[in-house]
Amino acid sequence: MALHVMDEANRCLQCKVPRCQQGCPIHTNIPVAIRLLKENKLDEAGKMLFENNPLTTVCSLVCNHEKQCEGHCVMGIKGAPVHFSTIEHYISSTYASKMTNGPAKSNGMRVAIIGSGPAGITIAIILARYGYKVTIFEGKDKIGGVLRYGIPEFRLPKSVLDDIEYRHLELKGIKVRPNTMIGGAITIEDLFRDGYKAIFVGTGVWKPNALHIKGETLGNVHFGINYLNNPDSYRLGKNVLVIGAGNAAMDVARTALRKGVENLTCFSITKEVAASKYEFEYAKLEGVHFEYNKRPVEITDDGAIFINVIENEDGSFTDIEGTEQLYPADSVIISISQGPQTNLVNTTKGLNANTRGLLDADETGHTSRPGIFASGDVVNGARTVVEAVAHSKIVAESMHEYMQSLKD
Repeated sequence: MALHVMDEANRCLQCKVPRCQQGCPIHTNIPVAIRLLKENKLDEAGKMLFENNPLTTVCSLVCNHEKQCEGHCVMGIKGAPVHFSTIEHYISSTYASKMTNGPAKSNGMRVAIIGSGPAGITIAIILARYGYKVTIFEGKDKIGGVLRYGIPEFRLPKSVLDDIEYRHLELKGIKVRPNTMIGGAITIEDLFRDGYKAIFVGTGVWKPNALHIKGETLGNVHFGINYLNNPDSYRLGKNVLVIGAGNAAMDVARTALRKGVENLTCFSITKEVAASKYEFEYAKLEGVHFEYNKRPVEITDDGAIFINVIENEDGSFTDIEGTEQLYPADSVIISISQGPQTNLVNTTKGLNANTRGLLDADETGHTSRPGIFASGDVVNGARTVVEAVAHSKIVAESMHEYMQSLKD
């Protein structure tokens, strides 16, 4: 492992204008990290990575590197790019075990984090560095949000998230209340009553998007985000259809095959998949089949009926009459993205959302109600982990500025 990492590190040209850093949404200083590693300063490299990106261990595994850092590497123009994902994972995972600093000196101010996905974890860690007393309210039994309940174990081991909970949360004095939904027994008003000076909302997008076609309520139909939450609770049978072809659909398909499904086909309404090249290639290697330019029109007890479509220049689709066909299956999984739940907005005065249910927030995270901030998927819709972290760094600083202004 280490030898391979050094081989990759030695390929870096140390460009004066690092395109790799420009391609990274969080602007990781990749050349410096590689240089420090080559100078046997692994701890310095690790500290720099974590200070820039609290979820560097996660991003090294799940980022869309082919379109970000590695996709911009000058070495990739005529050959293979420097695989910084491998280097980052080695540095961050090795250095992580050395992170034992306790909580920062308390500044006496309390802040609430609703949701422990990428955005919530990032903001909790940054504000804890400033000495805020941070409490995370998580609706599920463990922290991680989409990282734990939406990304399969084979892509992101749960041990990585457990390590984050111990080293970044527990050791830093951050409190976690699991199995606690805000908007039910506890409301936003209760949090303000108990002295929280600012509240961050990072509840993600957990409401599956539906097709709204006949048969969607049948017993052999499931939603992808629900399946990934706990795949062991499902009995899908041997033959499965997945409607959707994005990265989440690839996760669903690859997980189902690992859980005993023998034949699995993903259906895309477009002429190619929406998933990243790597995820698509892994899915094909593992036996996933694909059908293109097909729109589902009905789901039955025996499978799903699709019609062929033509993709128009304006992005719309035209059905080809007479091409309806039943594709037999034991189960059908719908994986066409998801939106936010609405209970928090419905129970909080002055908190506005758009027609899609996403919270209204400006670039620095301020919502329509003073003291409440938001970022991540609940504001922008489903995005990548590193995009959520990058935006949340800005929001954390905005929250810090707001709370400090309360002292004046």
